[in-house]
Amino acid sequence: MFECVINISEGRNHELLARLDQAAGGSLRDRHSDPFHHRSVFTLINEADELVADVHQLIRSALGELDIRRHQGVHPRLGVVDVVPFVALAPHRLNESVALRDQTADWLAATFDLPVFLYGPLGAGDRSLPEVRRRAFRTLAPDRGPARPDERSGAVTVGARPLLVAWNLWLEGVDLARTKELAASLRRPGVRTLGLAVGDSTQVSCNVIDVATISLADLYDELTILLGEATTIARAELVGLAPWVTLQLAPETRWAQLGLRRDATIEWRLGQLA
Repeated sequence: MFECVINISEGRNHELLARLDQAAGGSLRDRHSDPFHHRSVFTLINEADELVADVHQLIRSALGELDIRRHQGVHPRLGVVDVVPFVALAPHRLNESVALRDQTADWLAATFDLPVFLYGPLGAGDRSLPEVRRRAFRTLAPDRGPARPDERSGAVTVGARPLLVAWNLWLEGVDLARTKELAASLRRPGVRTLGLAVGDSTQVSCNVIDVATISLADLYDELTILLGEATTIARAELVGLAPWVTLQLAPETRWAQLGLRRDATIEWRLGQLA
């Protein structure tokens, strides 16, 4: 089976999001929406043919409903349908997820005349999503489609990547400059971070790339030490689904503190856990 974790630039209009849920069809396993990021993460999992059909319908619906010119949110974005990563749940099928990425990029450019950037394995190298965000339309031209962003829909980034865990740590009483410093301190190979302002709070937003060895409990404890005694972490939040191994790397007594739940794992949603 394959996963596609589509990030769409809408996190506030509940009626519209319900329509997008319907468009995602039987592949939809989870949706996480955030009004501050003004972003929703749709997790779709299915066999390749069924997944692609539902991915196409969700993208088509989002492009028909949304206008990037009206969007304001704290999370970086290039377009209405911002990121479309394909993930092989069996690591040996990475080449197949690359093929799904490339087919989807071709379809997006041909059907909607949108600029499309690729990330993941590319020829002899590998391009990361942060690199696309830094370089898009500056020193990096789209891999498919026109050279300029679409006025209404922007651009789309389509990737092939391993499993990752998206995880937010909410802080109170910490200003944005300090939050960015804290995020940089947690950043390392296998962990990508951003420091963001979210309403009256701030947030260290993490993507844990090395899911097999990096414990969320260790990251939580490291941030707690960096904060010192004056400030504590207000709460931890899982974005989307996590693989079961993420929970196995932390004591069960800490799952609630870390924002983890058995029923928010990929395996649970696929009926693979009792």
